[in-house]
Amino acid sequence: MSDRVSIKSPRPLYVRLQQVIGEESGFSSPTDFIVFVLRDLVGTLEPERQGELSDDELVAVRRKLENLGYL
Repeated sequence: MSDRVSIKSPRPLYVRLQQVIGEESGFSSPTDFIVFVLRDLVGTLEPERQGELSDDELVAVRRKLENLGYL
């Protein structure tokens, strides 16, 4: 059993995300971007977490820092 599921989105939205994220965003696909945004949104709804960042969160932070020229 896979640890992933599919979520459907309107094709025009998916195509627009492909255009927006481009190569410079650090996201390899619209799906990666969508997962990042949803995690961020859900994180704002959860009470403050204690502890370290997950592996996915660390990757996202590294991408952002690289895109800003810090790494």
